[in-house]
Amino acid sequence: MYIAAVILSVLLALVSLAAGAPKAQLKGDVPDGLVAKGLSSALVRLIGLAEVAAAAGLVAGIWWQPLGIAAAVGLAVLFLGAIGFHVKWGDYGDTASRSAAVVPVLFVIVAVATAITLAASQ
Repeated sequence: MYIAAVILSVLLALVSLAAGAPKAQLKGDVPDGLVAKGLSSALVRLIGLAEVAAAAGLVAGIWWQPLGIAAAVGLAVLFLGAIGFHVKWGDYGDTASRSAAVVPVLFVIVAVATAITLAASQ
């Protein structure tokens, strides 16, 4: 179970870091799009910093599982917020934006699986 926990933690950390770094720096199309849809730049930066911190927590959680579990649960909550944001903007009904809106659904499942495998590997 430990190997699965490590693989899921590293995968989720990489995704979280890749998604969070541009938001934390407010650089790129994604932060601009979020600001255009009504989020403040401070909130976008906070979300990005939370994703980067979760990536660090997931990596550290490989050696100290309670931190990894907390990071995975935090990411699951963050991804649930992203799902709510996509629902609010009708992205699941729009074929042009549906593929981007499905990503948080996939990663909330990965985050929950990561938390469960980390808990089981203690």
